[in-house]
Amino acid sequence: MIDEYLYKNHKKLRCGYTTGTCAAAAAKAAAHMLLTGERLSCVRVHTPKGISVTLALADITMTETKAVCAVQKDAGDDADCTDKIFIYASVCYGTSDDILIEGGTGIGRVTRPGLEQPVGSAAINRVPREMIKKEVLSELAAAGYDGGMKVIISAPEGAELAKKTFNPQLGIEGGISILGTSGIVEPMSEQAIVDTIRVALKQKKALGYETLLLSPGNYGQQFALETWGIDLDAGVKCSNFIGETLDIASELGFSQILLIGHIGKLIKVAAGVMNTHSSMADARLETLSACALLAGADADTARGILNCTTTDDALQILTDRHILDAAMQIALEKMLTHMRRRVGGRILDIQDIQIEVILFSNVHGVLAMSDNAQTFIRQIPLKRALL
Repeated sequence: MIDEYLYKNHKKLRCGYTTGTCAAAAAKAAAHMLLTGERLSCVRVHTPKGISVTLALADITMTETKAVCAVQKDAGDDADCTDKIFIYASVCYGTSDDILIEGGTGIGRVTRPGLEQPVGSAAINRVPREMIKKEVLSELAAAGYDGGMKVIISAPEGAELAKKTFNPQLGIEGGISILGTSGIVEPMSEQAIVDTIRVALKQKKALGYETLLLSPGNYGQQFALETWGIDLDAGVKCSNFIGETLDIASELGFSQILLIGHIGKLIKVAAGVMNTHSSMADARLETLSACALLAGADADTARGILNCTTTDDALQILTDRHILDAAMQIALEKMLTHMRRRVGGRILDIQDIQIEVILFSNVHGVLAMSDNAQTFIRQIPLKRALL
């Protein structure tokens, strides 16, 4: 456990440490025990964030040629499926002067291009690799040993836990990834989600996708599958981070973006809200009311929409007033304006990236579709023929 905290939404939340920190600590301890024969109960490592942590060791095995130990992951108050798992490091003398780092049981293998590590490599990211190498080298220097070491990182529970992560969709098979850029887990970290989105977008670009299919979540992806037979693997879930995803897509050079989403999320974008989490902003009914007024609704209709609980309730009012199509078209145009302005500020020519949107509800189906959305759909791989 580390004594680091942050405050979010008036709550004191405890930080944790990453799988990368666990791997580096286990590797450092194993190298020390192999070189000195001294059995350790804990080990201290320095994280890229500048915080030093002392971590307990478990399941130690020592021989003359190899040392193995584990460190238990502590995610703090973050909701992390890898919390409490054990990350192992096995260290033995190498056949070269370098530090060779490999993945063992429960560590995923990269099978598709576009990820941080090349195809065929263990899914141990760059910063954790640097942390492992730095800590092992410090032990070699302290012991006066100028040879190399082979480090194998493993996670016995990794293969099963990986099913709960994005790894299968990203093409990382057989286990979890060893991750972390700061070494410290911040509870409910939005940056971790955005980093995952960036990885997914980079992979799509490396695979040759020019048309990027985005959806905030499972509703959009499922609707795309059931309506057009679009391959779910062809899309990327951007969660609430519409703006950040547009920024990354623009940066990576995608030429076309198709966003498919439920009215409950995307109507906020029509008001210029680019992070659609309810804690950031909730302009759903206000925006629908404004669109209704622009479509010719009277004050009573606008008032009725503002008094609704859900967007589906508001859509029913628009349907009853016979202005649903007109209001949805206005909402769509406002969404496109805000999204195109977002990418237009980050590239020289706004025409270099085309954005199309499909807006739907589970009750009413497709509510609005921009002019070239169907053309973009035909450029996305299909999962299966529609029945």
